[in-house]
Amino acid sequence: MKSNRDFRQLRIKIFIRTVAVLTVAVAVIYIAYSVLLRGNFANWMVALFQNALGMDYEGALGLYERTFRRHADAMIMLSILLVSAGLFYFYLHWLCGYFQAVSAGMDALLRDAPGEISLPPELLPIERKMNLAKRAMEQQKSDILLAEQKKKDLVMYLAHDLKTPLASAVSYLNLLRDEKQLSEELRERYLAVSLAKAERLEDLINEFLEIARYSLSGITLQSCEINLTRLLEQLVYELQPILEEKGLTCRLAAPEDMLLKCDADKMQRLFDNLLRNAVLYSYNGTEITVEAECGGGEVTLKFSNHGMTIPAEKLERIFEQFYRLDTGRSSGGAGLGLAIAKQIVTLHGGTITAESAEGLTVFTVRLPV
Repeated sequence: MKSNRDFRQLRIKIFIRTVAVLTVAVAVIYIAYSVLLRGNFANWMVALFQNALGMDYEGALGLYERTFRRHADAMIMLSILLVSAGLFYFYLHWLCGYFQAVSAGMDALLRDAPGEISLPPELLPIERKMNLAKRAMEQQKSDILLAEQKKKDLVMYLAHDLKTPLASAVSYLNLLRDEKQLSEELRERYLAVSLAKAERLEDLINEFLEIARYSLSGITLQSCEINLTRLLEQLVYELQPILEEKGLTCRLAAPEDMLLKCDADKMQRLFDNLLRNAVLYSYNGTEITVEAECGGGEVTLKFSNHGMTIPAEKLERIFEQFYRLDTGRSSGGAGLGLAIAKQIVTLHGGTITAESAEGLTVFTVRLPV
């Protein structure tokens, strides 16, 4: 609305200036006509003819009559054309100044020149739009540079993490090949380590492939009604071997047969990511809690674990792609799990939040029924 009002004001200003130019043109022509045919102009010309040509008054007056009076119409038309052409030239020059100013502003926009774009006051609405476009382009450029830096950091991180388990697995396999007198116990231990490192390498490669293909724009939902309680029970059961390694327990508190319409595969991925994240950052021997309830037209799920309190500045970035809480942990992923979780929740029209205080971290997911 404000932009339309500004353009109306611009049109009014141009109209006023156009009327002013036409008024000046008419005034100049009228003055020229008055001076040409009346007043002292005739006396000046008669006196000029007398002095210059040596004519008497009657002869000079007759020459004036034949030269000016008889051709008055032609002279008026000529004066109108000359004055109109001059005024029209200056009017176009003034009007084209606006186009030149807009062109200079576009050049500054394309060159990404520093500072704000400045146009004449009459072009204030266009100036505002250009500066808005300039700021939007600068923000896009900044986002692209940030994304590129994240990709570079990710490649460096993955290169390091891929190299570590691979080098370890190769070393143990070389030992198994070269040491012929290894005891059965030591051989089993080396094989177990090699297998663990190979599995870790497989996980990292899978995450790398996931990063390459997993984006919000590329996800489509295949919705169906599922028993959310049964899905959570299945995931908690499948997590038991990992829980036992750290002496953890997982308690599920959910109503019987809670139904939800969603994409079952992606919902399973969402809950699996949250549970594995809870296992990764839980203290040994603590309890992970999964609570689910339905009310107010939505399903609310809370995933709680006991571990180090997450600082507020890290909590704000926890759902960013490639962001990891502890970059020093070799067991951590590429920082994609929580970002994917947020994308899945967003696609389902829900929200996900995180809170952390006094050693308790809670992820809350709200999904519309």
